[in-house]
Amino acid sequence: MWGVKLSCHHCQGTNCIEQVPIFSNLDTDEMMEIASITNAQTYQKGDMVYQAGDRGQRLLVLHKGKVKVSRITDSGKEQVIRVLGPGEFFGELSLFNDALMDDYCEVIEPTNMCIIEGNRLKELMGKYPSIAFKVIQELSKRLGQAENTIEVINHYSVERRLSEALLERMDENAVIDLQMSKRDFASYMGMSQETLSRKLTDFKKLGLIDLEGQRKIIVLNIDGLEDIE
Repeated sequence: MWGVKLSCHHCQGTNCIEQVPIFSNLDTDEMMEIASITNAQTYQKGDMVYQAGDRGQRLLVLHKGKVKVSRITDSGKEQVIRVLGPGEFFGELSLFNDALMDDYCEVIEPTNMCIIEGNRLKELMGKYPSIAFKVIQELSKRLGQAENTIEVINHYSVERRLSEALLERMDENAVIDLQMSKRDFASYMGMSQETLSRKLTDFKKLGLIDLEGQRKIIVLNIDGLEDIE
């Protein structure tokens, strides 16, 4: 299933647009102009928003729900690149070239999405340079994150990778509510789900963390995690 197309009022006016940082400097009239070239679609868990080989040329904005973006390695394994939630956007790379998509986007929670037609958005980028500048900022940020992920996977031990990921995701109460399945979390860090489960159990035995349910992790010893090599 590839989503159900809806009228724009399902994005609740300009709310979908207002959630996205690249549009935050626009006034109401400018946001309405963006909304006028926006269509809404709903997806259910397991739906594919797009697959490798599809043509992009559109910006996709999440209003509600979550999706994961991943690639299939040469060995046939899934490598999760990122998980996106409300207010985040993706598909921006396809706006600037004619290459086919080389990744997959799967819905992991029921999702409402606003889809902005690429060519018309590029016209508005010329009219409102702040949009283009913010897209470039976001591209730079994601490039930095990708380079950091590659460095971590190539040079850090499995234990260090896991400790870094836990410290990065914990809230002010040292609690982590995973926004993805443990299978996807393991893939994101370049390890198997079995390895992740084993290392989480090891961390628990060491008194570094506690585990509650399938997705809740409580950090008990921040310094201990930081000291892992």
